[in-house]
This record gives sequence, C-alpha cells and structure tokens, in this order.
Amino acid sequence: MESFEGPLQDLWEMPDLPNLKHLTWDWWWWLVMWPSKKHPGRSEQLMVLWSTKETPSIYVNDHNWAAAAKPNTNEENLLVLPGMVAGWYFDGEKMFEPLVLQESRIAAISSKHKNWPSDSEFGGAVIALCEQLLSTGITEDNKKFWMRIESDKAAIKSGSPKKFDIQMTPWNPALSKARRSFQKYQNNMGYDILRVHGCKAKGTIDNENFEGSAYLQKVRVQAPTVPWYWGILHFSDGSYLDWFLPHLSLLALSTSNKPWQLKDTLEVPLRKAGLFHDAKRQRSEKFTKLKFKKIKGNYSINSQNNEKEILPRFEIEMWNGRTIIVLTVDAVSRAYWSFDQPTRGGMVSHFCYNEYPLKVSGIAIEDEFGIRTLDDWEWIHGNAEHSWGILH
Repeated sequence: MESFEGPLQDLWEMPDLPNLKHLTWDWWWWLVMWPSKKHPGRSEQLMVLWSTKETPSIYVNDHNWAAAAKPNTNEENLLVLPGMVAGWYFDGEKMFEPLVLQESRIAAISSKHKNWPSDSEFGGAVIALCEQLLSTGITEDNKKFWMRIESDKAAIKSGSPKKFDIQMTPWNPALSKARRSFQKYQNNMGYDILRVHGCKAKGTIDNENFEGSAYLQKVRVQAPTVPWYWGILHFSDGSYLDWFLPHLSLLALSTSNKPWQLKDTLEVPLRKAGLFHDAKRQRSEKFTKLKFKKIKGNYSINSQNNEKEILPRFEIEMWNGRTIIVLTVDAVSRAYWSFDQPTRGGMVSHFCYNEYPLKVSGIAIEDEFGIRTLDDWEWIHGNAEHSWGILH
C-alpha cells in the first residue's frame, strides 16, 4: 500500500453539525507507540491532541482555558480556531505529563487553500499558531503524515526530550484507510469520527531514531458523555484489535480524579463492541459479545500527591461465530486530564479522562485454523482509556 486512502480531505474541515454551546468538542488525536529499550514487553508512547471546544470557559488540569469554538476566519479552506494543544510522553518507565499544554489559536488548512504550496487536491495540516512547533499534516500525495512537536520548557526541565519529529506511512489497507463513523440524534446532537486505525511510524526523538506504529482520529462530539472503556492493540504483523464499552455508572456523578472509588462498583453496559483486523487471516471481524473486568493489577506508580497508586489490569473476552479472543493487559503508567466546565445555574460539571500505556500479559486467539498466543508476535503495543464524570 503506497498511499493512505479514504475521505482524508475531511481531516481539515469541520463536520456538518451546528455547534451546541457547552457540548461541541472537536479534536485531532495522535497516539504513537514503539518498543521500549528499558523495559522489554513495554512500549514508549507519545500522545498529542489539538482541541477546540464550544464553551465560554473550562478548566483543564486547573488551567483556565477560555474556549469558544467558532472559527474566526472567513477564508475558504482555512479554519482558525481558539484551541489548546495537550500531550504526554511515556518513556517506558516515566510519564511526562503534561509534555505539552499550550493554549493557542489552531489553524486547519486544506491543500485547496489559495496559499497551499502545490496544486495537488490532496494534503493539509493542523498548526498551533504559537512560538512552539506543534503541527501535524499529510503530504500532497497522501503518502506520508508528519508530526513535529516541541516540548514545554517545564517538561524539558523535568527530563523529557526536547523535540519529536515523526513520519507515518501506510501499513496495510485494513488499517491505513480512513474510515468514518457518523451519528446524528435529535436537536443536532451526535458525533462524527474519522479514524486511521494504524500506520507505520518512524522518527527521531532529539537525535535518537525509532520505529513503531501510530493511530489517528479526528472527532466531533456534541452530546453529554457517559463513562467508557476503550482500548487498542497494534501487532507486529500488522493486525489491530480494539474494544469499546460505554456504560452507565455512578462514576458519572464523580467529581474526583482518584482511579479507585466506591462509585466504581456498579457498571451497566450500554454497548459492547470489538474489532479485529487480522493480518494473518486477511479478514476483519466484529464482536458484540464481550466480557470485561477491571481489577487492581501488578504495577503501581507514585501519584501527583506522591502517594502509591495501584494501576488497573483489564481482563477481556470477545467472541463471535468463529473466533474467540481472551486477553489480559496491565497498565504500566497513567496519564489523566481533568476537566471542570462551568455550566447552567452556577453548576460545574466534571470529567476525568484516563489513558493507560499497556503491557500485554497474555493473549489467546482461537479460530477455525488453530490457536495463537503471545509467542506468535514479535511485539504487541497498546493503550487503554477509562473515563468518568459528565460535561454538560
């Protein structure tokens, strides 16, 4: 596969959904993973998010972000939005969080813009309009994404790398074709998600080279969120696995960022979904039958309050008519983003979004051809999410 496919030009445009105050949220999100030299079986990971939100004000990790997502340019094929760039970096042992936290106007420009440096109908970029280099985009031949990130001074002072320069190229048709999920509900509520499930990634961290994989999504959500579990795995042979479980939980009412709470005891799934792009069998399989369990795992970290924090283990089973997947993954670190949004009647709504770099402790995939286990892949890299609270 030489070039990325799918509706890639939509990456640089806003979806056809009218903005809703307090609810509309747009973001571009990259997750890059590569083998850890310090800890075999783990991966180093970089997450970067370019975000804009339709709200007068919101606190992000206690930073008062004066948002409001209406574009402030009338030029065709160019959007300039009030936004924020946020990111973290996990070196296999230490989490640098935040690696980046910069409030900035964000420009999304398409190759159709009059000042784009070529005549190609393809290409585009998202650029933070600040002194720091915080940008991503795709070349005019659709053969390469790029991302260039400079770390915040505070992160560099704490030991993080200064610069990340990464190129993403196609992996295979199942992973590297952009795919859309769109749903519109009443009163213009809904979501619009454009995903590239997997790319090959190559780049430099300061002056050190690495090779790994990457995942991209561009999202608009404009509805109150419920708690969810979500996770992805990239396999060395080009396979991909994910799971998604939105659920009703007392954690929707939580205003705490603590990872273990009494409200964590009751969860009612609203949907169960899994997807496996199987490179060896050359097929993609969907799953609607899942069992999911979150328990205290074998790893811990020191929290921001310098208290010992036990990380979760996720035990997952999914099956359909021909394939059964049994999976155990351990979180080896945690990054979280805390959001507090003033809303109607003087209320403040709270949302906690957690990301966990994973180590695959065990996996078995059984189908009509036999059983595959951890030894069948050179590496498996992954990340999981757990969110709670609700913004409204």
